[in-house]
Amino acid sequence: MAVFKGSAVAIITPFNNDGSINFEQFGALIDYQIAHKTDAIVVMGTTGEASTLTHEEHIECIRFCVERVAGRVPVIAGTGSNCTETAMYLTKAADEAGADAMLVVTPYYNKATQKGLINHFTMIAGSTEKPIILYNIPGRTGCKMSPDTVAKLYKDVPNIVGVKDATGDFSEIAKLMSMVDEEFSLYSGNDDQIVPMLALGGSGVISVLAHCAPEETHEMVMSFLNGDVKRAKELQLKYIPLIKALFCEVNPIPAKAACQMMGFCGSTMRAPLTEMEEDNQVILWNELRKLDIVK
Repeated sequence: MAVFKGSAVAIITPFNNDGSINFEQFGALIDYQIAHKTDAIVVMGTTGEASTLTHEEHIECIRFCVERVAGRVPVIAGTGSNCTETAMYLTKAADEAGADAMLVVTPYYNKATQKGLINHFTMIAGSTEKPIILYNIPGRTGCKMSPDTVAKLYKDVPNIVGVKDATGDFSEIAKLMSMVDEEFSLYSGNDDQIVPMLALGGSGVISVLAHCAPEETHEMVMSFLNGDVKRAKELQLKYIPLIKALFCEVNPIPAKAACQMMGFCGSTMRAPLTEMEEDNQVILWNELRKLDIVK
């Protein structure tokens, strides 16, 4: 069974001016997302700046999110690392904190072989009984899982249930989907490719766009899954300019800037990320204004 179907927001982590976590703003953002039809919350992913948080902060954010969500939607915790032992530690901690599932990215920098990836994910999945969603994003990690590796992990490891795919390689994605059964969950990791991924059997998206347009991102997915392909296509194309603006600098810089423009939080980033360039802020603001997201 899918952890969720629809749109999950890969939620930002709001910071105070001194770089500490602003849990008041974090809670308000979680509530807003759920009130506007987001189907799941992904906490401590790339967009949450997890790589700059201490392990203690990482776990605290997961625990806070679980408590704030209070069972209203699934909470999926990012627990990946380039160190297998660290990923196992974070996965166990997220399980104990009450996360409903884990999102585990391929190990970055190390550039593991396919055999190494199988061992890595098998060990992590063995540290919990909760569902594991693999995360394939070679553009960030320098490490790409092959369709054969994903399919083998899905078939051999009971709690590995699917993949968030941000490869953009539709030939490889089609090959993967030909190798798995209908219970496998495919999630788009690219907001500009939601509908094409659904056409290959996807269950939804783990989204940055959902920060700005949660109801519309949910509607895009559910329209397609309910057979209204025309409406899904219209929404996909309507939001392409905003999606482009949300990725005109490295994620999550524009996402956090957008949340500031919408009044949710400040735009403070943790180094080495910096706040959005002024010229790009103008582009993002204009796209948000065209869609009446800001006034």
